[in-house]
Amino acid sequence: MGPKVLIVGAGPVGLTMAAELARYGVPVRIVDKAAQRTDKSKALVLWSRTLELLDRSGCSVAFVAAGHKVTAANMIACDKTIGHVGLSGVASPYPFALMLPQSETERLLDEHLAKLGVAVEQQVEAIGFTQTQTGVTTILRRPDGAEEKVETEWLIGCDGAHSMVRHGLGLGFEGDTLQSDWILADLHIAGFTIPDSELAIYFHADGVLATFPISPGRYRIIADIGVSKGAHPDDPSLAEVQSVVDRRGPAGLKLSDPIWLSAFRINERKVKDYRSGRVFVAGDAAHVHSPAGGQGMNTGMQDAMNLAWKLALACRSANVPEALLASYSAERSAVGAEVLKQAGRLTAIGVLHNPAAQAVRNFVGGLMLGLAPVRRAMAETLTEIAIGYPKSPLNGPHGAGGPAPGERVPPVAGQTPVGAGDRPRFALFAAAGPATDRLIAEHADLLEPAPRPPLQAGGLWLVRPDGYVAASAKAGDEASLGSYLGELVASR
Repeated sequence: MGPKVLIVGAGPVGLTMAAELARYGVPVRIVDKAAQRTDKSKALVLWSRTLELLDRSGCSVAFVAAGHKVTAANMIACDKTIGHVGLSGVASPYPFALMLPQSETERLLDEHLAKLGVAVEQQVEAIGFTQTQTGVTTILRRPDGAEEKVETEWLIGCDGAHSMVRHGLGLGFEGDTLQSDWILADLHIAGFTIPDSELAIYFHADGVLATFPISPGRYRIIADIGVSKGAHPDDPSLAEVQSVVDRRGPAGLKLSDPIWLSAFRINERKVKDYRSGRVFVAGDAAHVHSPAGGQGMNTGMQDAMNLAWKLALACRSANVPEALLASYSAERSAVGAEVLKQAGRLTAIGVLHNPAAQAVRNFVGGLMLGLAPVRRAMAETLTEIAIGYPKSPLNGPHGAGGPAPGERVPPVAGQTPVGAGDRPRFALFAAAGPATDRLIAEHADLLEPAPRPPLQAGGLWLVRPDGYVAASAKAGDEASLGSYLGELVASR
C-alpha cells in the first residue's frame, strides 16, 4: 500500500506528525532536503503540555530521562529579584520545563518513528505539487537530479519558515521583522549563584539578558544588542558575549567552551489559514515569532498532535464532516495568534530603553508578580496547560457541570492518558451502567471508557483523543453524546 500522507520537513514538527499518524496506522512518507538531522541546540525547551501529549504514544519517559528539569523562572532588575515564578505547582504530571537541545529532541523522535516502521528520506526535496478534489501530486527531487512523482491523499508542509508548501499554496505570511539585533550563545558558565534548576531574566538599562540552564554548567544566553543597522549582524565572539554578561548579569560569571554562537533577528509572521483543500501547513511553515517564552517548537508539535488524529479519522472514512478537518485551522490559528501576541509583548517589555519606561516596568512587574494568582497564571501560560479551544467548531453540547467543551482534561500521573493506543478514540468519563455500556458498544471503534471516574458526579463527558472535552451531558442523556459521535464520523 502506498502512502496516504506525504510530510515535507523532518524537524520536530514533521517527525511528530509522522509518528502520530504512523501510530494510528496511517501509511505515511516523510522527506527532508537536508542531508541529516540538525546538530544544533536550536529550540531548547519542552513544556508540560507537550510532554503530556507525547505521553499518549509512550515517548515522555525517554525525553525526561534525556533532558534537564527547570522548575522556576526569575526576573531580576537592578540586582533585585522582582519576580520568582515556580512551576512545581502546575497541575500536570510534568510540572517543569524540560531543557533538551533540539538535536536531541529530533534524535528521540526519529528513533520513536523508526520503531513504528517509518524512516526519514534525507536529501529528498519537494519542489512542487498540484492538488485535486481527491488527492495531491508532489514532485520530489533527489541529489542526482532524478525526480519522482508521488500520489497521496494529503500533503502536510512542516518545512519551516521558508516553506515550499506554503509558497505553493500562495498563503500570505503576514507580519514584520523586528528592527533589533540579538545574540545567542550556548556555552559553559562558572560562578552562578542561581540554581541550575532555574532560569533567569535580567532587565538592564542596555537591554535584556536571559540565561537558560541546559545541563549542569551549560547554559544558553540570549540578549538584544541594539537597533538593526541594515545588514544581518555578525555572529558574536566569546569575548563579546562575555562583555554583555559582565555588564548586564551578576558579577563573577566566567564563560567558556562555546558550543554555538549566533546572531539573529526576530520575525513575527503567521498565515491566516493552516489548510487549503488537501494540503496543510504546521509549525514554522504556519507561524514564526519571538523566542520569548520558548513556545515556538512546542506550538508546532501541538499543531501536529491536533491535526494527526483528525486526519487519521479522515483516512479511515470518506464520510467525515468538513468541520472535523476545518477545526484544525480554526483551533490552531487561534493558538498561534495568541502565542505570537504574548511572545511579542514579552519581547517589547524586555527591550525597553527609555529609563522612565524601564522604571515603570520594574516597579509594576514586581508588584504584579508579588500576587499569587498572577504567578499561577504565568506558570500555566508558560507550560501551555492553559491552552484550550473554547470556540472550536467541534465543540458539542455542554449539559453537565465541570469542564466545558474545549477545555483540557488534566492527565493523572501513572494512569493511561486519554488518546493512547493505535487508533484515534474518544474517552467517555461516566459512571458505569447499562446505558453507558450500550453507548460504548454502539461506537466501539471510536469510543472507550475513561481510565478514571467521571469528572464530576452526575455527568457524562466525551473527551477527544488529544485530551480536550468535546461534549458533556447530564447523567442519563447518553443519547446526546451518541448523536455527537454519529455526526462526527457518519460511516466508519
